[in-house]
Amino acid sequence: MIEKIINILLGKNIAVLGFGREGKSTYTLLRKYRPDINLTIIDKDDMSNDELVKGDNLVRFVYGDTYLNELDKYDLIIKSPGITLKDLDVSSLKITSQLELLLEVARDRVIGVTGTKGKTTTTLLIYQILQANGVDVVVAGNMGVPIFDILDDIHNDTYIVIEMSSHQLEYIDVSPHIGVVLNLFQDHLDHTGGVEQYYKAKMKMFKYQTVNDYMVYCQDNENLNKMIKQSNFRGIKCPVDMSKEAMVYLRDGAVYYQDVFAFDAKIKINLKGKHNLENIIVAYMVSKILGLDDEKTLKAIQEFKPIPYRLESIGVVDGVEYYVDTLATIPEATINAIKAIDNINTLIFGGMDRGISYAGFAEFLKNTKIEHFICMPETGYSIAKELPKDRVYLAETLEEACRIAKEVTNKNTVCILSPAAASYSHFKNYAEKGDKFKELIKGKID
Repeated sequence: MIEKIINILLGKNIAVLGFGREGKSTYTLLRKYRPDINLTIIDKDDMSNDELVKGDNLVRFVYGDTYLNELDKYDLIIKSPGITLKDLDVSSLKITSQLELLLEVARDRVIGVTGTKGKTTTTLLIYQILQANGVDVVVAGNMGVPIFDILDDIHNDTYIVIEMSSHQLEYIDVSPHIGVVLNLFQDHLDHTGGVEQYYKAKMKMFKYQTVNDYMVYCQDNENLNKMIKQSNFRGIKCPVDMSKEAMVYLRDGAVYYQDVFAFDAKIKINLKGKHNLENIIVAYMVSKILGLDDEKTLKAIQEFKPIPYRLESIGVVDGVEYYVDTLATIPEATINAIKAIDNINTLIFGGMDRGISYAGFAEFLKNTKIEHFICMPETGYSIAKELPKDRVYLAETLEEACRIAKEVTNKNTVCILSPAAASYSHFKNYAEKGDKFKELIKGKID
């Protein structure tokens, strides 16, 4: 596996574009197997003093405001997902990534999972299902595990489950054997430059599949179903649906596979909400493609625990149960959270404005029984103008939002932090914001 990837890189003038977690992972692999080649590290920041590269005389650095100006000098650019090239003409550049390099040598054993929301939960659920069935499987990707970090664990019969973001899919020219797309909503428009580009990036999951590959998708998502119908994809279509017949579908509280009863949808599970039931039936569809044992699969589904920062209960403080849901970075995710959690009395929301549409979000909030809306910059302040004034509180910081929440939330009810926006304006990411919320709210919970 590793040898095949290294062979692709032989004899090329290589640049590593972006030197965060994935860029460092790329550098580490290259230096481990090819310590003798020249490399260029390109990043907006000066990375020459990073401990990882100190003493490496065969590496040069390009940085500063013009760091993207001379990409045409390189035979191959191994790009990190977080770098946006939306304002550049990249048609003449040879751009690859950890994801594409893996797909080039092992696509027949890759199960790719994407979607605007739900992809981490579904990826980990598929991984756990395969494990429960005794399948040799590894997991990596957008949830924070660089693909190159798990190469040593991949053998000839290993399945590789990968969460794929739009950033990772954007420049690939090869698709996985089993592709999963959960949904399409507006997101990451600051990176791709527009909703059409964002949707097209997601559809790379299916674009290069063959007639022997599988397309798993939720046909009740209007945007996704429209993209499927408009495209001439060649993979075997395996739609799932929560309201009408498909290959796997929900009807009268039961899940059916090819019109045959599969399992009771009311089985005891740890995942809350209808959206998570959809994630479950998607994972079940993948299990059927692989011919796995239903009993072992359902046991894995029932034992699966929610991922941190997504509808995560952090306990009861002074009679109020608090949930952290900072993975909800679009309005649809917050709407799903509100539908999934009973007795919400206070909602804290708002974050970075990335130009996505909030049409209908305020109207939805007004029609809920939530008494207290704690609105934070930037999006929260804008949406607050459309909400009833007697239910709105403005908070400039998370500290202030938590103080208000503790003051106003009724006992024996729920307070949830579900931003419906990205956290980047004040925090490094959703995890840092979620951890700060836990720190501010819970103190010590026994």
